Formats: sequence, structure tokens, C-alpha cells
Amino acid sequence: MNKKTIRDIDVHGKRALVRVDFNVPMDKATHRILDDTRIRAALPTIAYLREHGASVVLMSHLGRPDGKVVDDLRLAPIAARLAELLAVPVPCATDVAGPSAHAVVAAMKPGGVAMLENVRFERGEERDDPELAKQLAAFGDVYVNDAFGTAHRAHASTAGVAAYLPAVAGLLMEKEIDYLGRVVSDPVRPVVAIIGGAKISTKIGVLRHLLSKVDVLLVGGGMASTLLKAQGVDVGASLVEDGQLDDARAVVAEAASRGVGLALPQDAVVAERFAADAQPRTVGIDAVPPGWMILDVGPETVRAYEAKLAPAKTVVWNGPLGVAEWPAFAQGSVAVARFLAASPATVIIGGGETVALVTELGLAPKYAHVSTGGGASLEFLEGRTLPGVAALLDREPGR
Repeated sequence: MNKKTIRDIDVHGKRALVRVDFNVPMDKATHRILDDTRIRAALPTIAYLREHGASVVLMSHLGRPDGKVVDDLRLAPIAARLAELLAVPVPCATDVAGPSAHAVVAAMKPGGVAMLENVRFERGEERDDPELAKQLAAFGDVYVNDAFGTAHRAHASTAGVAAYLPAVAGLLMEKEIDYLGRVVSDPVRPVVAIIGGAKISTKIGVLRHLLSKVDVLLVGGGMASTLLKAQGVDVGASLVEDGQLDDARAVVAEAASRGVGLALPQDAVVAERFAADAQPRTVGIDAVPPGWMILDVGPETVRAYEAKLAPAKTVVWNGPLGVAEWPAFAQGSVAVARFLAASPATVIIGGGETVALVTELGLAPKYAHVSTGGGASLEFLEGRTLPGVAALLDREPGR
């Protein structure tokens, strides 16, 4: 990575203003955190800063309050959970840049940790308002971005603050860029990508970009139906984006011209209706009954995909192969997840649904890297510049 990190600067005696991604799932009724993975992912950066003599002021968003104060989206429960994990108090301001925030930060001692209120309570956050960015910058001596999950957003707390403070990456940000960067720049071959999810329109750019990087591309999920229909396969009532058929044909043609092995489902688990309790049936991919829909890949496809994954040295997986939140239609994804957990390849998992699946299975520790960035990881794999990364200081040549 050619960006400076917290290891490249002296933070002793300084206040580090750290953008984290604590946008965790919450139970709306009880305000209980359902999954604290993203909080835990930031602990190494927080620990490093404290161990090196810095005090830590944290910024995060939660949900989509659209510039308004929404009590259900306050960060106090998250600060309380972080305090448990760190075993130190973590006071949380009741505003973003107002009197409470100033009082909480002013009361900090060296090595202390505090949290500002949900930055998206401020209208200027998503507008990348320079005035809000300047107000936030007043809380720190250095700026640390450790929120890869929001690095694709040019917001006041993800990019704007960098105009007013020295800006470097946290350890999680560094890890995300390093692992995903290997896929797009210098991977150990053979490289296999598994791309799934519902709509091909959201990932067409990723597919096209990966064709220049990978040796084999395996496709599943609803987006496979569009690719299949583009090749004349009758997919019944499956989700198909008819407006993307030309793009789908272009992907197939480009894969052939580049010599990339593009694999599509050979059989499928289908149902008459889109419901968790629908009765599943396994059929050949050319035998989908009229009015039925593809909701998962079948066992033949799993075996074929595993055969293509077996020799891989690097694997990147983004998006499930079926409707993974429903057990009857998650079996293809589950089988591949377990196969990869035993693989010696460097396996990188991305995308919210895929991450949720492997986490629920207890397999996340088995992979080289499980990304915290959904949209950010997709845009990175698409070759786009992420504003939150671009805003950080460049590392000097040779470092």
C-alpha cells in the first residue's frame, strides 16, 4: 500500500481523530447489538494508538438518519460495548460537533477513548461540507481513517477532514487495501473469483474488471440467471434484468477472448414462489419449469465449482450463490464456504451477505481475510478510486 499508516507517524501525546465503521446491526426494540464484528475489527488500531501515547476520538455513522437526530440511531450502546471490549470508559457525546462533543474531548486524558455522536445526524456529513469537516478536525491533531466500509464515500468524516489534518490509514484500512490490492495488482496464480448476488447491474463493472485479473470466474445468485438467459437458456420466472442482456453477452464474449474460464450453473434449486418455506426442487439448468424460479445452485454446480477452486492459489468471493438467508436455498453457498475453509489458497471474502454467511457458520477465522467493506470492496475490485483512501497521505518512495 502506498499510503501512510499510523505506523509511519509519531502519535505520542497527540489526539487521534479516528473514523471507524461501527454501523453494526441493532435490535431496534432493545437497542442491543446483534453482531459486534465491526467494533472488534477496529480494536487493533485503537490499541496501537493508545499504546503509543495517543488519546483516541472516534467518529462513526449508524444507519441512515438523513441529517436528523434519530434516537434509535444514537451511538451510546456502541460506546458501551466498546468500553466492555477495551475495559476502559468510553464516554459518548450527545452531539457531533457541539457543546457535548467539545466537553467530552476536553475531559480526555492521555490514552483515553471517547466517541462523537452519529456523524450522519449532521446534514453536512454526506454533503462533504467543508465547515463540518473543519469542526471535526478541531477534535484531533492527526486524522486516521480505519473505516474501509465507507471509504467509497466522499463525506466530511471520510475525506473532508483530511484537508485540515495529516491523514493516515488505520491498521484495518491497511489490511483491507493490502488483501484486496493483491487480487487486482499482483495475485498468486491461479486466481479464481466467485461473484454472486441478485442483480448483475450492480456488479457488471466488477465482472468486466476482474476478467483482466483472474484465471477463472464462477458466477451464481440471481445475476447468473441474466447471464444464462443472454445465452438462450430458459430460466422460467427467475430474476432477470432484461436491460442487462447485452452487457451480459459482452461479459461472456470478453471472457472467451481473454481465455478466462467463465462458469455458470449446470443445475439449480428451484421453487414455484419466492419464499423461505417454498418447496425446493433440483433440476438441470435447461429444465427449469415454466413459472418457477432459480433460488440456488444445485449439487452438480457445486461439484464443478469446487473442481475449479481446487487448484487455486488466490480466491476472492463476493456475493452468495443463492438466497443464502433461507436455509433451503443456502446449501450451495454453504458447501462452497466449507470447501474454501479447508483450502490452502489465500481466500478473501467480501460483501455483506457472504460475510454474514461465513460468520454464522463460524468459518470466518478460516479465511485469510474477511472484508468489512461491502460497497467499498466492490468498487475497489472494479478498479475505482475510493475517496477515503485517496485523501490519505502518500508514503514516500522506497518506504
